[in-house]
Amino acid sequence: MVSNKKVIKSGFWYVFANFLNKGIVFLTTPIFTRLLTKGDFGLFNNFLSWESILLIIVTLNLESTLIRAKFDYKKHFDSYILSMIVLSWINTLIWYLIINFNNTFFISLFGIEKKYINLMFLYMFFVPVVNIFQTRASFLFEYKASVFVSILLSISTAVGSILLILVLPDKLFGRIIGLVLPAVILGIVFSVYFVTKGKKIRISYWKYAIPICLPYVPHLLSMTVLNAADRIMINKFCGVEETALYSLAYTCGTVVTLFATSLNGAFSPWLGEMLNNRQFKQIRKVSYIYIGLFFFLALGIILLTPEVLFILGGKSYMDAIYVLAPVSMGCCFQFLYTMFVNVEQFEKETLGMAIGSVVAATVNFVLNYIFIPRFGYLAAAYTTLFSFQLLLLIHMYLVKRIGLEEVYDYKFIYGVVVIGILLMFVIIVLYNHIVIRYICVILYALFFLYLLLKNKDKVLLLFKERRI
Repeated sequence: MVSNKKVIKSGFWYVFANFLNKGIVFLTTPIFTRLLTKGDFGLFNNFLSWESILLIIVTLNLESTLIRAKFDYKKHFDSYILSMIVLSWINTLIWYLIINFNNTFFISLFGIEKKYINLMFLYMFFVPVVNIFQTRASFLFEYKASVFVSILLSISTAVGSILLILVLPDKLFGRIIGLVLPAVILGIVFSVYFVTKGKKIRISYWKYAIPICLPYVPHLLSMTVLNAADRIMINKFCGVEETALYSLAYTCGTVVTLFATSLNGAFSPWLGEMLNNRQFKQIRKVSYIYIGLFFFLALGIILLTPEVLFILGGKSYMDAIYVLAPVSMGCCFQFLYTMFVNVEQFEKETLGMAIGSVVAATVNFVLNYIFIPRFGYLAAAYTTLFSFQLLLLIHMYLVKRIGLEEVYDYKFIYGVVVIGILLMFVIIVLYNHIVIRYICVILYALFFLYLLLKNKDKVLLLFKERRI
């Protein structure tokens, strides 16, 4: 049993690393929006959208099995990890050959040149190795390695992309190379590390992992479609400039997702420990603070997103201001359903999870197809919000169906959902009343400072070495 102190300290630094990593992305976004044309910025986001979809299909998202394999193969964990990496490589190569034999069809489907498809597959071959290294570090509470890799990858990607854009005549090519090259270099390094450490590849591990991750693939694919299909469909129906507007607004709104991902990186290893020991009351007790803290901080982010949009894109992107609130609130619901997904993953109940996600993604696709041509890119924000709400309800039902509804307080979560929707519409109104919104921001900041000072001993405890 890992000490509470180690869990808290590891979790804190995991959150810090994620914020620093994504913070660099947000700080460099204004540079990219000014160095690239709107067309190139839109095409790059189209590249990212397809990469996020294909990454799940070609790599099977095998790192998702580590949450349980850590306990089932405790003595041979590194051998298990090496086996997952090799399986990911084999599947990636198979898909690369399939797409290259039918490249005319796929170039038309993706709206991406062949050279960028090749770079995409090079990226997808190595980035899972980096992701697996990060996941392993998270579950073993090795926060120093996680922080170092996160900072190194984000800085090298940002700096390399800027330099390549400035040097190369094809700026889009420079942006994509800047993304791919650091991941490839780190992927090679970690591949050597895992080959040395894991030593053996076992087919039995593949047989263990595939039944778990295969149902999880349509789930993750559906989730990615929920996040990426709107931009792909906006690109088809409205054009690359509207895709650029929506993409930047979506980037601002997903500051909330950044916070959710960071917190989940700290929460899920602890949750695995608690579920393994069936300490449901402790999970529920912590979940009140966890959810409350997230929504409180998310509210502050949503209040300031218009300023973030202006800083990142300038006046030419301010038409997308009304996309921010529904996108941000959708990310809040994404945070909530992830808590239930963690439970389903641990219990290896991935089939129902996959079906629910496919249903939500299908609903999102149909709604996008109906409303984007009629109301433009703004409609995509609300269709995605509705789909995330639906997905939350589905996952709450699935956890209840497997008999683990006592893990979380359902009435409390329903209340949070209702309050979140009401606050979203209040914030939308405040976007037209800047003085009132700034007063709200000041009051929020003062209350946050009060909470920080009131709990300063608990905050300082994160930096101390004594055990709880």
